Amino acid sequence: MDIDFSSITEYQRYKLMASLIVPRPIALVTTIGEDGTINAAPFSMFNMLGEEPPLVMISINRDKSGKLKDTARNILANGEFVVHLADEDIAERMHRCGDRLPPDMSELVHVGLTHSPSRGVRPPRIVEAPVAFECRLWEKLETPSRHIFIGQVLWLHAREGLVDTEKWRVRLQDYFPVGRFGASFYTTTRDRFAINADGGESSADRSTTIDEI
Repeated sequence: MDIDFSSITEYQRYKLMASLIVPRPIALVTTIGEDGTINAAPFSMFNMLGEEPPLVMISINRDKSGKLKDTARNILANGEFVVHLADEDIAERMHRCGDRLPPDMSELVHVGLTHSPSRGVRPPRIVEAPVAFECRLWEKLETPSRHIFIGQVLWLHAREGLVDTEKWRVRLQDYFPVGRFGASFYTTTRDRFAINADGGESSADRSTTIDEI
């Protein structure tokens, strides 16, 4: 099957790409509106770009009417945001943060998540999230359908015990983020395996322990 992307619609391209380039990590992003409302929204067009400087990227589409979403408008206004990784415990509430709400109503209140002050930016971090990256806008790109924001990470917050600060490794055996698998489908990260130096696969709990990966 060969598909000429110039012959299909924008939405058709989106459906194909978003369902084939999977699983994708999910950024649950908090920002602050002009009136002080704390906004939270999930975005799966997200990933890390580098470590020096430490950069992450989120891509935010316009709504069906062509208007900016609250998150994009807030980042353009003040250049600050916090990216959270959602695990199994908060997956359902993360998804509901995508509900359509008035700009002056906080999604955190809507879904029952709590927040705590950040250290380097105004938007707060979500207490229940296992990981939070405080970000300041580094660069932005604009396409006909999207704003793409590149943020420099200023601070990392991790659930107590998740990071071994002697070896600077994440205790992956305690970390179970969820990924986007297209439409409203998600996937867990429990089915893991290691690949040995000789190219052979092994169970992560046999020749290679999960905290060594």
